[in-house]
Formats: sequence, structure tokens, C-alpha cells
Amino acid sequence: MTTQRTSGRAKRTAAAAAVVAALLTTAACGGGDDGGSKNGAAGFDAANNKVAQASQVKKGGTLRFGSVQDADSWDTTRGYYGFMWDFSRYYSRQLVTNKTAPGAAGAEVTPDLATGVAKVTDDGKTYTYTLRDGVTWEDGKPITSKDVKYGIERVWAQDVLSGGPTYLKEVLDPKGEYKGPYKDKAADHLGLKAIDTPDDKTIVFHLPEANSDFEEMLALTSGSPVRQDKDTKSKYGLHPFSSGPYKFASYAPGKDLKLVRNENWKASSDPVRKAYPDAITIKFFSNANDLDQRLINGDLDIDLAQTGMSPQGRTAALKQHKGNLDNPVSGYVRYAVFPQSVKPFDNVHCRKAVIYGADHVSLQTARGGPVAGGDIGTNMLPPSVPGAEGQKYDPYELAGANKNGNAAKAKEELKACGKPNGFSTTIAVRNNKPVEVATAESMQAALKKIGVNVQIDQYDGAQTPGIIGSPANVKKKNYGIIIMGWGPDFPSVQGYGLPLWNSKYILESGNNNYALIKDKTIDGLFGQYVKTLDDGGKTKIATEINHKVMEGAYYLPFVYEKFINWRSDRVANIYTSNGYSGMYDFVNLGLKSSK
Repeated sequence: MTTQRTSGRAKRTAAAAAVVAALLTTAACGGGDDGGSKNGAAGFDAANNKVAQASQVKKGGTLRFGSVQDADSWDTTRGYYGFMWDFSRYYSRQLVTNKTAPGAAGAEVTPDLATGVAKVTDDGKTYTYTLRDGVTWEDGKPITSKDVKYGIERVWAQDVLSGGPTYLKEVLDPKGEYKGPYKDKAADHLGLKAIDTPDDKTIVFHLPEANSDFEEMLALTSGSPVRQDKDTKSKYGLHPFSSGPYKFASYAPGKDLKLVRNENWKASSDPVRKAYPDAITIKFFSNANDLDQRLINGDLDIDLAQTGMSPQGRTAALKQHKGNLDNPVSGYVRYAVFPQSVKPFDNVHCRKAVIYGADHVSLQTARGGPVAGGDIGTNMLPPSVPGAEGQKYDPYELAGANKNGNAAKAKEELKACGKPNGFSTTIAVRNNKPVEVATAESMQAALKKIGVNVQIDQYDGAQTPGIIGSPANVKKKNYGIIIMGWGPDFPSVQGYGLPLWNSKYILESGNNNYALIKDKTIDGLFGQYVKTLDDGGKTKIATEINHKVMEGAYYLPFVYEKFINWRSDRVANIYTSNGYSGMYDFVNLGLKSSK
């Protein structure tokens, strides 16, 4: 799962980051008031994996989000930012969705449009659902099984609706035989053979091969219904037609968005959504410090992007408003990755030289320290994914003996890869991510000590798919190191690692397998995983995949990311959820009063 947070173009050096981290440690370990009793806040970490102020929630009022990043798209087929998936539950429903529960329980699947979870038959290849009574569109017309099928079919229209997750397409039509609804020659444009709609209330999925995570894929926003007569194709994201309790009232891209109540939504038809506020607004900013100041001032309630306050904002908030803050572990791993197309990173020993040569405490500090940055990352499977071992699995001793780097081991690896005197390379880093620039500078300084000379190339973060997502461009620019991060699309090794590590996912543009991993063992393990239906077997395979990835030295993990996120005094019924990578679950937020 990708996230975006544009924080201006200012550089922040590792030295400056160290000052911020020190302030954070002081504040988090005792500075300030943790209860927030003076301003009515719930208390530090009060909503971290538990519900804060549930009893105080009232119906009414306007919930106010702010963000320095608009969605990639508000179209349920195209959106891929984590906050878009979270927010879109206000206006879109799926057959099944994430539970409205804090922590790990929030990653479990629960019925939404459907009366229950799937009836699974045919050794895991057939999934059958029945739609609830009373489910309607914003104009009052019933939502039918054909609307669900059509919404899913749109995933095939990648030439018109590129950008979103394509798991459903790959699982239901692995040979790519269906051409999508816009090229569908059937009169009703519902020609995808893998989905049957025998009547308006029944929908049946026929998988060519079993996939043990299929229901998690249906719970993604891309599983939302879309009504054909309201499909404006590439313009749909400007005004999606609502199947949920709220509908679009106005939207000016990059400026603001407002949702109001969908009067045709029936609470009796929806076991998931409470629809507490009367209206929900988003105000977009160009500068993260401006946004954070508005949050602190009480002008806004929640940061939409949920990727943590800026260094300036979080330092002030920890000192003066600690009771408004939560410090969740996200589902994200932040890392450097080594494209094998760029020499000498085609050699495993050169990759290991960089891993040993880096200073892992300095990298953690550059990301904000243990509080705002996270624990040192020792492997590539996030803690929220079954099969993860956290710092117990530390094959390069990044959190142990080598936490400050090991120049002797690095030089041994340089000799083994035929570069005893080191080499030169380039780090690619997004210019709108100050912490990424800081980590690049940390790597640059540490690697110089082992003879690896690094240039830093800052590129436009909005152009990521065509710059680092293009293997041809990566090779042309000599990007031997790419700094990036990733979180699970759904909490499994498939939902996290498939786009990163499976050879089938190497793309000419929009590529996320930056290391260009083509490992038959890893591909084979993913093949076993999707056919394994018991949880214990799936967990074991996930651990094996992670070990193979780390043995290949394709990545240098920085941190298991943590955030400092703000919630206003007004917000009630608030909690973080593993279903949304440690973000607040937006769907049932309410206000303590209707002012």
C-alpha cells in the first residue's frame, strides 16, 4: 500500500533530525501532560489499539480533515493511497470489509453489502454471497449483484482506469482473456465469465485456482459496486456515486472536498457504519507545517494522510498537547532497495557491503528516532503480517552488533564482489519527503567511510511511477539505491510482498519490484501460499519468503515505522486499526458535540 505526504521541498539533515529525535525522546518519556485534562483531550496513546471516548460520541456536526496530499483518485477502482481506502468507506460499500474494531481485530473481514462472509466451496475456488435487503444507491435505487460485478469489472480497464490494485483481475482472470467493461461486446457489458449473477441478490465468483486471500481482496475498495449509468470512466473520481451513508457535495482537486449525508442510505441495511457526523470536509494544504499548526489551533480534527506530524509540529505537540497524540506502529517498513540492473548491485556481496556499511542508528534517527521513526528494521516483513518475527529475525545484526555499521565486514564484502576500493552510485529519493532526504544523507555519510561514494538525486515525488517505477529509467540514471516504503494492501505476505518480490510483478512503468527479483524459489513459495487454506501453513510460508528475501540482500530495512498522529479534542469513538496500517479507522469517527 502506498502512502503520500508532501511536506514541501526543504531538506532536513541527519544532524537536524538528531535534535528533533532528542526532543521527541524527552517529550515522550516524561515532558508535558499525558492526560490532557486541561483541554479535554483523551490522553497520550489513548486511541492506540483501543477506543477512546466512545461513550461521548453524539450524532451531528462537521468532522474536519486536513491534508497536504489529495488522493491519487477518489474513484474506488483507481485509488491506491492508504488514506483513500480508509476514507472511501464513507461513500462506498463492499460485499465484505474490515471490522470496525481497534488493533488486530480491525484487519479481520466482516459482512457489509453481503448477508455473511462467503460460502466457500469447490476446494476454495467458488465463493458465493447474498446481498442484504434494503441496500441502495444515493438516488434510492437498489444495489444489485450486477452493480457489484460491474464495479469489479472496471479493474480490467487499466488503459482508462490505471492506478489501483489489480489483485481481483489477476486472480479471476490470470490469462488476461477479459478486456474490461468498456471493450466488452456483451449487450449488458457484464461478460466476465468468472463472476455469475443468477439474480439481483446473488453473486458467485469462480476462481480458476484457489487463493486463500481472495476474501481480503474483495474487501479492498476496488471491490465496490459501480452503477453503469453513473460510470463517467476517467472522470468518475471527481464525483463517485455513493453506495454509503455520505455522498459528494463538492470537490475541488487539491483544494477541498465535502461529503454530506446520503438521505437514501438506511442504517438498518448497514451493520458497519454508524454515520455520526452530518458532514465531513477535507481541506488541502501545500505545506505540512501549516497543516500541523491548524490541527494544534483546533481548526481541524484529523490529518487525512495519517503518516505522522512534521518534525516542527510534532515537537510542539509533544511538549504542549501530548494528550492529543497517539504513537502507533504502522504497517509500513521504510527501506533502501538495490536494483540489480545497476552495477555493481547485480552482485550480492556489493549489496551486503552497503547493508553492513550503513549506520542503522543514524538511519533511525534521521527518520525521527524510536518514537516518531520506529524500531530499527531487521527484515522486510512488517509486524502486522502473520509470519513476521520482528527483531527476533536479524540476519545482518542491524539492531545488534552492527547497529552502528560494521566497516570491517563491509570491506570484506567489497573484496568478495571485486570492488575492494569501493565504487560510486546514486541514491534516488523523493524531494517532497524530508525524512527520506535525511536517510539518504545518513547513508551517504556512512558509506563514504567504506569507499562507496554516493550522489543523491532528488526527484519529483508526484512522478514516482515513471521515474523509479521505470526499470529503464532506473538503469539510465544509475539509481543503485532507491529509498521507499511499503505497507500491506491486506495483512498477509501476499498483500504485502507480492508486488515487491514476485517476478510476475516487474512492470515497465509503475513497477514496485525495484530490486527486479526473479527468484524461482520465492515465486514458488508464493504459488504454494495462495493454495494453502489453513492459517498455520500460510504463516510458515510467509516466514520462509521473508527469509529468502533477506538472504538475497535486496533490501536494507530502516525502521518498522511509527507515527505521531493528532486527534482533536472534539473527536470521539476513535481508535487505530491494523486494517488500515495503524491509521485511525475513519468510518465511525464522531464528535463529542454537534457544534
